This record gives sequence, structure tokens and C-alpha cells, in this order.
Amino acid sequence: MTETPAPSCPTHTRLYDAGAVIAEGFDPAEISERLRSHPGAVLWLDLFDPDEADLKAVAAEFRLHPLAVEDAVHDHQRPKVDHYPGHLFMNVYDVRVDIDAPGPRMHKTEISAFITERALITVRKSESDNSGLIRRWDADAGIAPAGGVGFLVYGLLDLIVDGQFTAARRLDEAMDKTEDKLLEEGGAPRSVRMYGFALRKTLAALRRPVEPMAGLIADVMRADLNLVDEHLAPYYRDIDDHAQRATDTIDHARERINGLIDADLNEQSNALNDVTRKLAAWAAIIAVPTALTGFYGQNVPYWGYERYWGFVTSLVLIVFSAAGLYVYFKRRGWL
Repeated sequence: MTETPAPSCPTHTRLYDAGAVIAEGFDPAEISERLRSHPGAVLWLDLFDPDEADLKAVAAEFRLHPLAVEDAVHDHQRPKVDHYPGHLFMNVYDVRVDIDAPGPRMHKTEISAFITERALITVRKSESDNSGLIRRWDADAGIAPAGGVGFLVYGLLDLIVDGQFTAARRLDEAMDKTEDKLLEEGGAPRSVRMYGFALRKTLAALRRPVEPMAGLIADVMRADLNLVDEHLAPYYRDIDDHAQRATDTIDHARERINGLIDADLNEQSNALNDVTRKLAAWAAIIAVPTALTGFYGQNVPYWGYERYWGFVTSLVLIVFSAAGLYVYFKRRGWL
């Protein structure tokens, strides 16, 4: 390995030996020398929003494939693991959800990673906090007595999958609070229905980065890659279990919200039929005397006939009766 050119983007470096940190925050130009000085150590190099020149500088050091470098530069790659000579390229999404009104929102950070024999190189394409990942590695240092990049990959995947599972559970809990309102008699208020639609949309968006994770983890665990040893295998299987549970939670939540929205629409339809039936009954009651008086041509003098005050009285009656009907229908929810 030659001396590593220093990328111009913000970086974070750490050197691990048997799971313990032996150096941190050093210049990327020192990577080659530090790896030579510590033959059993592995590197974590984090790059924030690098351009193609920054990645090419690192690619020259670690012999990264040009297609993998291209994928790391461009946003919105699908979750995947690609195999290249000498390294793997992985793309995952760290997700968070906000369930507050007026509707839930999902925030995601795309993370690309190059996995070589002695290095994990992460590429963050938007602003995010690395402290959670660092704490995860520090807390799990004891599970990697032999060190290795597999330990670093485990920490990254564990953090990603836990975040996705937490997001799925938060949306499922938000649905519990919405369920009773959606099933109210006469249909839910419009704000509740809109929240339910936003929940369904967010669940669909969350499923896209979550559903491929089980296959991605199985791909990383392939025996021919020699990335996951017997000691780490149970921990990777635990991640795989969480990934499948996250997908199951999302699928179950989607079925629930679809059922709730359908039930709400049915309740609105029933309420509308009831209102229509009542209005039709009132119309029939009024239509019969109207038809009879029209048939006989009844036009007899009324109270106040040919008097000015009689006209005013009839006008007041018309206005107040119309206003009374409006208030009644409004309170019944028919208007």
C-alpha cells in the first residue's frame, strides 16, 4: 500500500486492535503507515459527503472498484451488497421517524460502505451523528477478541437494523392511538383520516430500505467471504432476526392501517346512507301537502294578507326557519 492521499471532505478515523481503539482522529495520509505498524489492526475511515476526487484518492490506496466508487458518489442507491475483487460494497439506510401531528415523517441517512480485509470505509451522504455507532463499537468491544473487520461491520449493521426496528415499532404504536378515533361512529374527523393516510404512506416508504436487509445480512454472512467467523455468527443471526421482525412489523402495520381506513370509509358510507334516508323521509313528508295544495290550486288569504307587516312576518319566518335547519344539520354533521 502506498501513502494515502488526504481527502478534502470531513473525515473520522479510528484504528482497532482486537476490538480496542489504539488510535483515533489521525490524518488519513497516515493510514498506510499505521496499518504497517500494526499488522493485526483494522481501520475505520468515515467520509462525509465526499466528491469523486475524494473517493478516488481512497480508492487508489485500497484498490476499490470504479463502479463501487461511482455508486458511493451518487445518492439513492438501493440497499445491497456488491462483490468486487478484494472488497465488498454495501449500501444501507439509517432511518428515524417523527410521529407527531399533522402526520408522521421519515428521515433517512444513506450510508455506503467499502469492506476490505483490513478496513471499513463508510461514506455518509447527508448530515448524521456518528456518536451512536462509536458507542456501539465501544460497548461491544468484548465480542471481538480476534478483532477483524467483521466486528466493525457487525456494529454498523446492528445500529442500522435497530434503528429500522425502532422506527417500525413507533409507527405501530402511533397506529394504536389512531385506531379508536378511526373507528368512531359516523366516521373519523378529517384530521384523523389524513393522519391515517400519512401513516400508510410512511410505512410504504419505510419498507423500501428495511425489506432488503435480511437478504443483505445473509449475503454478508456467506462462508466464502470469510468476514463472519464462528464467534461473530450468532451476533449476525441476531441482527437478521431483528431485520425480519422489522419487516414483519411493517407488513402487519400496513394491513392494520388499510383495514382501519377501509372500516372508516364504510362507516362514513353508512352514515351518509342514514342521512340520505332521513332527508328523503322529510322530503316525502313535505312533498305530499305541497302536491295536494298544488293540485287544488289553493291560494287563500293568509294572516297579514295585503298588509306590509304580513310580508315582513313571512320573510322573518323564512329566514329563521332556514337558519334553524342549517344549525340543526350542522350539529348533526350533515353539512
